[in-house]
Amino acid sequence: MKKLEADVIVIAAGASGLSACNAAAEKGAKVVALEKASTTGGTGSMGMGPFGLESPIQRLKQMGPSKEEAFKAMMHYTHYQVDAKLVSTYFDKATTTIEWLQNMGVEFWDACPYFPGGWPTWHIIAPGGEGCARNLYRILTEKAKEKGVEILLQTPGKKIIKQGGRITGVIGEDRNGEKVEVAGKAVIVATGGFGDNPQLIKKFTGYEWGVDMQSFRIPGLAGDGLRMAWEVGAFQTEMKMEMMFLPPGGGTDNINPVDPELMEAFRQPNYFCNIMGERFMDESIIPNATFTGNAISHQKGRCAFNIFDEDIRKVMEERYEEVHVTFPFMKLEKFDELIKKSKDVGYKYIYVADTLEELAAQTGINAAGLKAGIEEYNVFCDKGYDPVFHKRHKSLRPLRTPKFYAMKFLPGAYGSLGGIKINYKAEVLDKDWNPVPGLYGAGTDANTIYGDSYPFILPGNTMGWALNSGRMAGESAAAYAKTIA
Repeated sequence: MKKLEADVIVIAAGASGLSACNAAAEKGAKVVALEKASTTGGTGSMGMGPFGLESPIQRLKQMGPSKEEAFKAMMHYTHYQVDAKLVSTYFDKATTTIEWLQNMGVEFWDACPYFPGGWPTWHIIAPGGEGCARNLYRILTEKAKEKGVEILLQTPGKKIIKQGGRITGVIGEDRNGEKVEVAGKAVIVATGGFGDNPQLIKKFTGYEWGVDMQSFRIPGLAGDGLRMAWEVGAFQTEMKMEMMFLPPGGGTDNINPVDPELMEAFRQPNYFCNIMGERFMDESIIPNATFTGNAISHQKGRCAFNIFDEDIRKVMEERYEEVHVTFPFMKLEKFDELIKKSKDVGYKYIYVADTLEELAAQTGINAAGLKAGIEEYNVFCDKGYDPVFHKRHKSLRPLRTPKFYAMKFLPGAYGSLGGIKINYKAEVLDKDWNPVPGLYGAGTDANTIYGDSYPFILPGNTMGWALNSGRMAGESAAAYAKTIA
């Protein structure tokens, strides 16, 4: 068995783990990180940027929110179902983290809201675009190594060691199956939740992946860190999915093959109905992916359909009503080509029909309900007023002209949330709410600050929480390690 020693051991080198590594090393700790994958960055490398408050970017542009405004917005949004002191500590740290990253050489494209009415807290990494945050994690990895952090790739943590009432190390396993024992004074659990574990998704959230939940499955996020923490006394919190909405998957691996450019056409505020053919929300809410996912999850069969006709298609070919930062398409292009591309790979959740009756037959939507629902909706459009859901006037467009187009959606999720309880120092607590000596939590494994829904009004929060809770855990673990002989 290979043996190593460290002051602080970090289990996983994703967003929160790399942040923890840098923070602990800056405080003088000797740090070893155990990472399951062959590269660092984890889920964070797929993202675009973190939440930040009062950053140099925001201050130069005279943009809010202030720390105080953000705290009040967050606590009101969550109805005080979360640990206010933990949120406050996180937001305090978030006022310095963007500059902390800039000082390491990270460049930012801009600070943005996710949709109209949201705060511009989402600090997008240069040059922008999907996956641009990989530049951030490349730099965090390089800086961690410069500070002496040893990162063991393809070496997942398997067991946390607890002796004499405190945490004393971690046992891992390298790529050859050889055990690796790292003795240490403090351990930080930062393994990213259980988004790649359908069994745990079903057990802890009630959703059946691929049936009524189409969440991202990032390889390796199996809940390992949660299990290890629970084994040494961590209190098990309520666990949820970080809700959004996505089309169903397809193919042997059940991964969604729909081109983002095509999907954007079906994320516009057009007729949105459930399996009974009935509208169930104001479609102008669709850009808030969390609200939309929540609404879908409360429908029969946990599914919904976005529908438009030929006239609406022509409008979208001129200009999209909604433009999203993640996929900033301005108008619908290559529509027939993109549909054919999806059909050619066997994707079956995009529908094209000459009549509403045919569309109902293809989708499984109740035909009478769809006909009645669209007739009522068309009356609203003609009058320019929606008395049911109060949809804005400019988004009211009737459906009368064949062809008719539809896409099916399910509740989706970026991943899981929660599992281990921490306090404002990122110390992991036991069932009696006492700290487990030497054990700390960060990132998704310890994310219990959203209440029942992701706060898209303050975008960038998941990556922001990962980076800031990682800093909090790294600093606390390094301070604790100095007290252990």
